[in-house]
Amino acid sequence: MITIFTPSFADETNTNAQNLTVKEVVARLDPEKFHVTMLCEGTADPRIAERPNTRILLWRKRGNTIRIMARLLQDAPDVYFFPREGPLDSAFLQARHWLRLGTALVTYVVSGGQLESGVPRPTLARNIREAQAVVGNSKYLTQLLSEKLGITAKTIYDGVDRRYFFPPNPSSADAPRDPKRVLFAGSLRAYKRANFVVEQAARWPEVQFRIAGTGEEERACRELGNELGCNNVLFLGHLAPQPLGEEMRRASVFFFPSIIEGHPQVLLQAAACGLPSVAMSSYRPEYVVDGKTGYLAKTDSELAERLDALLRNQALRIEMGLAAAEHSRNFEWDHVTRAWSEIFEAVLVERGSQPR
Repeated sequence: MITIFTPSFADETNTNAQNLTVKEVVARLDPEKFHVTMLCEGTADPRIAERPNTRILLWRKRGNTIRIMARLLQDAPDVYFFPREGPLDSAFLQARHWLRLGTALVTYVVSGGQLESGVPRPTLARNIREAQAVVGNSKYLTQLLSEKLGITAKTIYDGVDRRYFFPPNPSSADAPRDPKRVLFAGSLRAYKRANFVVEQAARWPEVQFRIAGTGEEERACRELGNELGCNNVLFLGHLAPQPLGEEMRRASVFFFPSIIEGHPQVLLQAAACGLPSVAMSSYRPEYVVDGKTGYLAKTDSELAERLDALLRNQALRIEMGLAAAEHSRNFEWDHVTRAWSEIFEAVLVERGSQPR
């Protein structure tokens, strides 16, 4: 039995990308082979709660680092998976060093913004430097780790949850797609550029633009819409996976002008729903095949041009949407989980540790 601790949350309603990834992997790990400890603030995902050989630690308003550290030191895990950059991670890695614990660190790198400069945050650099295995969630991030930091890393993509993200059935309530609906989904932070979505809405008054997400930029985006006289922008707030999938199946184009990303799952989710996407090429997302399942643009003007091309051509939208759904089949969680299982086993061999 290989014991794994991850500072990720098992909450059913938590849609943070890191937590989504870990929940999907843990739900599929062989319970006869892997014992997993996770955190939880409220109600755990039933797949995690009902999984044998799973321990869930309650995350409280305060005192978490000391309490969880005591548990970890009492029974040190074989693997510390997907460290964050908070006080719990720092405390455990210091204890691992001073107490010479046999725990192997497995770091998953999911954002390229810090790596492109070659000077990542100290805590991220520590997580990479001290790991027995470093994994990137796209070929581009793996390349950056090699070129900027001299780190040899493997690539493991995130998968897509087929319970929520699938193409519309022509006979269901999801169909037909609205030929005049553009969807954006993501946190409303400056680098996600929801304001650019609003600007495009001003250019296409006959098209409905729907923005799913919350964040500090929401007020500014609403004010911009008022300034531009946009009556065609609807703010949906935060959407759980099921309603997000429903929105994707009703939209005609997924528009994602974010400029700083790792390998955003939302592009894969859109593809799985048969939705063509328009996104930036700077972070080289492999969930979009440029010119086949959507478009990857280099500039803002190109982003607008590609959006225009899709909105003006229904046949092109249908063709790319079908290709997107087919492409999404390359990213399945069962395959992803097998790859992680191999990593967990390999790091113990490399570190000379024996599973419990």
